[in-house]
Amino acid sequence: MSKVMWKPGTFVYPIPAVMVSCGDMEKSNILTIAWTGVTCSTPAKVYISVRPERYSYNIIKETKEFVINLTTEKLAFATDWCGVRSGRDYDKFKEMKLTKEKANFVKCPMIKESPVSIECKVTEIKELGGHDMFIADVLAINADEKFIDEKGAFDISKCDLIAYANGGYYSLGRKIGKFGFSVQKKSVQS
Repeated sequence: MSKVMWKPGTFVYPIPAVMVSCGDMEKSNILTIAWTGVTCSTPAKVYISVRPERYSYNIIKETKEFVINLTTEKLAFATDWCGVRSGRDYDKFKEMKLTKEKANFVKCPMIKESPVSIECKVTEIKELGGHDMFIADVLAINADEKFIDEKGAFDISKCDLIAYANGGYYSLGRKIGKFGFSVQKKSVQS
């Protein structure tokens, strides 16, 4: 077998499918984003890339803050719907029966139904072409307590998170290893 070459494009898959909330508790919006990720671990920085014509673009540009809400299989319909409908025309929280939850450091609401909500403060906006990248400091990570195990660690395997790949949504599978497992010393069996 050999590989088939395609023209350059976006094919780093799978990637997170997240709902980004912005605005404030009174007037807010939800925007579905797949172009998101980590830019730095120390200090913790993330990014979202948004097309300037999107309704949420100016909200985020003016307020300089947003919340990244991870999505689950139960939230797949709402995740897609919030990505194909405009906040100019719909109250997405109301239409999708999602609950606004007050954040600790930003004015925009978190989505209560999300297992993890990441509060972000924009530090830089990079104009890239079709999308502008909002680079942001992570101010807080808010995790649903039902996903915290008895040792106080977050158990992501219980969340049923989803990802986006090549036009589709996919549930994340089972854990197959942990960081460093390939070089970890094996215990001697007797």
